[in-house]
Amino acid sequence: MSDDEADPELLELLRQHLQGKLDIEPEPETGVLSSVEHVYDSCIDVAIDMRASKSAAEYIYSQMQERSYSTATWAEHELHPKTKDESTVNFIFTMDLLNFSFWSELPDDERFAIEYRGKRWTGYWSLVAAIQRALKDGIPITDPHYWRNEDECNLESLKHVFRSCTDEEMPLLQERLDCLREAGQVLYEFYDGSITNLLDAADGSAARLVNLLAQDFDCFRDEHRFEDGKMIRLLKRAQILVADLWACFNGESYGEFYDIDKITMFADYRIPQILISLGALYCCPGIAAAIKDKKLIESGSSWEIQLRSCSIWCVELIRREIKRQHPEAHVNAILIDFFLYDSVKEMEAAGKEPIPHHRTRSIWY
Repeated sequence: MSDDEADPELLELLRQHLQGKLDIEPEPETGVLSSVEHVYDSCIDVAIDMRASKSAAEYIYSQMQERSYSTATWAEHELHPKTKDESTVNFIFTMDLLNFSFWSELPDDERFAIEYRGKRWTGYWSLVAAIQRALKDGIPITDPHYWRNEDECNLESLKHVFRSCTDEEMPLLQERLDCLREAGQVLYEFYDGSITNLLDAADGSAARLVNLLAQDFDCFRDEHRFEDGKMIRLLKRAQILVADLWACFNGESYGEFYDIDKITMFADYRIPQILISLGALYCCPGIAAAIKDKKLIESGSSWEIQLRSCSIWCVELIRREIKRQHPEAHVNAILIDFFLYDSVKEMEAAGKEPIPHHRTRSIWY
């Protein structure tokens, strides 16, 4: 065929397309960004300060540069897994299956905590420490087959796995057992009991993996109906599972996703806290008072959906501002979230939290 002749295969594809016969599957989208933009445009109790968010973007970028913040930072923590194999995938899946609701109203020396490797761990790190301790003790806590075994994996065994060095138990222990049980059953029914088979079904797409998690697992379906009737997808734990795989494997092997930048910030109670502290997020007097007085804000309520949604949208605007000012920057919402979370935990450890975080008790975060 000469250079002047049309490619017959290309012509056939064009003909099918024009006739509406070409079945091209659209690229998957999580729907999180469009959901939270809708809330931001509609809500009246939470707002974003554009000037402060631009200042926050420059501050965050400069601090990330100064600290050489990247996916490698994730693996540097002593409790995160160091191996890069299927057992690590199982570890991360278990970790993010149970990654919710660690806050306590008790003083630091009385709150739920795990003693491991000569240290006392609280919050998210108490979960990671407990999983590491269980594995060291020969308890297969990261094995989906174990989750389905009601004789071995039950409330009493979980109380042992998550035994505290204080009198306070881990919050929502029954709900955590329910998550393990459901996940074990879903993996058995649809993925031959294998978490890596679930990853294979995503075919290298971060968005598709998030959607599969939300579709097949009730405990990952973090979506809520807003006051105007629209269903809002936030998908915190589904997204952070993908992000943790990406960070742990440094974007390779089980952590390779061609559309990783579709993952948003993970809407929890820590990121809104620091965004408010930076002046980027503004709350109405009612919400501000509830946060200050540490009053419970109900999961799925209008206030809570606004707080979480506007936090995601705020981080998206911060990401866009960083890219506008620094086009060469390798930064996405995941790295910004990781950085902000680490920053607010450093403030907490130093006793320098400017405001409390909002109080919501749920399995979503």
